[in-house]
Amino acid sequence: MTTSIISIQSQVVHGHVGNSAAVLAMQARGLNVAAVPTTLLSNHPGYATMRGRVLESELVGDLLRGVEERGLIETSRYIVSGYLGSRANGEVVATFVKRARQINPDILYVCDPVMGDTELGVFVADPVVAVLLEQLVPLADLLTPNQFEVGLITRSQPRSLEELAAAAAAIRERRGPRMVVTGCVLTDTPDGSLENIVFDGAVPTRLRSPRLPIVPVGTGDLFTGLLTANLARGKALVDATRDAAAVVLDVLDRTLGDGQQEMQLGGCIAALVERHAEDEGGRAGWTPSGVGRITFAASPGTEIWRHGEDRVRNEPVAGRLCRP
Repeated sequence: MTTSIISIQSQVVHGHVGNSAAVLAMQARGLNVAAVPTTLLSNHPGYATMRGRVLESELVGDLLRGVEERGLIETSRYIVSGYLGSRANGEVVATFVKRARQINPDILYVCDPVMGDTELGVFVADPVVAVLLEQLVPLADLLTPNQFEVGLITRSQPRSLEELAAAAAAIRERRGPRMVVTGCVLTDTPDGSLENIVFDGAVPTRLRSPRLPIVPVGTGDLFTGLLTANLARGKALVDATRDAAAVVLDVLDRTLGDGQQEMQLGGCIAALVERHAEDEGGRAGWTPSGVGRITFAASPGTEIWRHGEDRVRNEPVAGRLCRP
C-alpha cells in the first residue's frame, strides 16, 4: 500500500497530541501515513514538567527531504501540518508544500493553524503566529482553525454566525480554501452544544454535537487527522466532518467514563476500524466484541443546519461507544 498522507506535527511519549493523536486514526482508516515530527516531548506542556525539545528546523527539513527521496510526495494525496514549535519549522513546512506541489500538482495541503483557544488564549510564540499568518494559511487548500484562531487570523472576535462567515470570507479571499471551523460556541448555539461549521461554497453548514464536561488536549489534532483520512477515502467535506466529530465524541465519552484526562485512543481502536469497515461495504450494524452502539437523537445530537434555509434539518448520528 502506498503512502497517502504526509503528516507534519508534534510527537509525544505520553498522551495523544499532534501525530501521536492523528496517525493512529488515519491508519485505522486503512491509510499509510508518513509521520514527520516537529517536536519530541515527554508530554504536552500542561504538566508540571516536560522533557524533550522542539526539533531543529534542519532536522525537520532533512526528514522531509527523505520523504521526497522515497517518492512519497508522488503517492500522497494530502499534506497535513499542525503544531510547529518554531517559526523556522513553519518556514521549512512552507518550502516543502511549495516543492511538493511542483512534484505532484494534485496534492492538497491541510493546515491546522495551531495557535491557541478560548480557554488558554495564544499558547505559541509570536514568531510562530507570524509564520502561520504570513506563509502557511495563504498556502492552504483546507483550513481547520478553531473559533479563537479564526479571530487571530482576521484580527477579529467572531461571536455570531454572520461575524464568523465574514471572517471566513476574508480568509478565503486569499486562495479560496475550504474551511472547517471547530469548537464553535456562537450567540445562538444551544447550551451544552458545540458546533463545527463547514465553509465550502456560498452556504455554511453547521454541525452540532453535545458538549461533554471534559477538554483533553489533542482533540483538534485527532479531528483533523480523521477529517483528512475521510477525505482521502472519498467522503465529501460535510460528511467527512460529521464522521470525524462523531468519532471524537466516542473517544471523549470513553475518556470521561474512565475518569482520565488524556484521550483513551487505545480503547477506541475497534470503533475506528468498524467505521472504516462499514465505509468499505462491511455489514452495517456489526460491532466488534465489547463495542456498543448508540444513536444520538437530534437533540442533543448532531444537527445539520444550512444557514439561510427556512427550516432546520435534523439527522440522527450513529456513534459507537468504546466502553468495554
